[in-house]
Amino acid sequence: MEIKLIGGCEKNELETRIQKVATAGKLSRFAGNVFEVLESCNDYEKNLKLIKRIIGMGHKSIIEHDYLVFAICDVTPIVEQTIIGSRLTSFTIKSRREVDFRNAGFYVPEFRDKNYKEHPKNKELKEKYVAHMKYLFNTYGDIADSGVNVEDARFILPYSFHSNIIMGLNARELEKMINSFLYGPLSKVSELKDMGEKLLAIVKEYIPYLEDSILNYKNESEASFEYMEKLAERPKIKIADKPKLISYTPNPDDVVIKSSIMYHFQCSENEAEEIMKKSEAKDSEYKAKVMDIILHKEERRELEQVNFTFQIPISLSILTHLTRHRMHSLLIPEFTPLWDFKNYIIPATIKAKPEMEKIFIKAHDENIKVFEEFKDIGVAEEDLIYFYIGAQMLNVVTTINGRALQWILRLRCCNKAQWQIRGIAKELAKQASEVAPLLGKGLGSTCVTDLVCYEGKECCGLIDTLLKNAGK
Repeated sequence: MEIKLIGGCEKNELETRIQKVATAGKLSRFAGNVFEVLESCNDYEKNLKLIKRIIGMGHKSIIEHDYLVFAICDVTPIVEQTIIGSRLTSFTIKSRREVDFRNAGFYVPEFRDKNYKEHPKNKELKEKYVAHMKYLFNTYGDIADSGVNVEDARFILPYSFHSNIIMGLNARELEKMINSFLYGPLSKVSELKDMGEKLLAIVKEYIPYLEDSILNYKNESEASFEYMEKLAERPKIKIADKPKLISYTPNPDDVVIKSSIMYHFQCSENEAEEIMKKSEAKDSEYKAKVMDIILHKEERRELEQVNFTFQIPISLSILTHLTRHRMHSLLIPEFTPLWDFKNYIIPATIKAKPEMEKIFIKAHDENIKVFEEFKDIGVAEEDLIYFYIGAQMLNVVTTINGRALQWILRLRCCNKAQWQIRGIAKELAKQASEVAPLLGKGLGSTCVTDLVCYEGKECCGLIDTLLKNAGK
């Protein structure tokens, strides 16, 4: 693992960054306009002292003005999935749909026992682990060489493979990330703790106002699920057959339309209800026309007034296609306690080649066998998470407002989207449309909802058929 802060490291850059944060801290309580305050913050040591004092009082919004970009090399998808959970953080990640990963390399943990001490058989376990990982990577290569695209071959890749990431975030989010890696339950995952330590080393050198805050942090959420575990027996994990709409805002179409009336006319909810009824009496298409206007506005805040909660079955390989959309409230099960390794999916392109399907299933079964061997001799669960493979299925829960749902579905219903997330997206659109038919007219790929395609030369061609059928 290697992590570097990109930019902002030279002495003059560091001083400018600190000056911006100090200006934010000084602005609210000092006379003069923002430019005068900025000019007055011209002493690096005084600026640093001021920032430390302010954030020491708990006023940390000022450090959101220090935006940092990191290059992160050779970390696993375990790190990837964890940091993507930081909703105010931006990422660019090497695509497994486009790039062959057979030579990407993989992470080898120092195996520990249940007490997180070095396992007596650590050396022997590492040798067996390395041999097994090479076998899985070779299987991935064999499947790819058979003509199956790497997009589907990756379903046999173990979650030990190396990924590369560009990560951008402000200093407040960075502090939260480091604290969770160093002091929270995530610190039991050696790779995440190592990342926390590397980020802290960067903080000490280039973000000096954060060091004391991080070193003095106290975690109080270690046993967050202990109470639940005492009162309920853990059920067998069952993967849902398809996405399911669990709950939603009642009468979502009417709520969207009435919210538009309320903020435009500055009236009460009862008055908006009356206006909607009277307008509909004059024009039976009133609600449909208003919704169409809302669906095509630049700002669609009215759509944010309604929510849809779904349970979604998805594979680890495709999970990032959902988590990267950060404007929804996504609940992903933690990597431990370990999931049921027998819940997995085989891509249709592999099933279409009986020999490759046989190789895939054999590799998956061998993975379970080696995993269980390690588990049976007392290896810490946090060191076994690298046996997860891309085909592993899990259930996630998310709540999405109407605006975010429209945005996600316009991308994920597209024929260019990966097949599993496309199937999920179309099911979400279908179920949301059943309870919100007017809003539902705006859910789907733009070629279907608006008769327009933004893919340019990479267009799938469906738009031509749709335009022809529409007489355009």
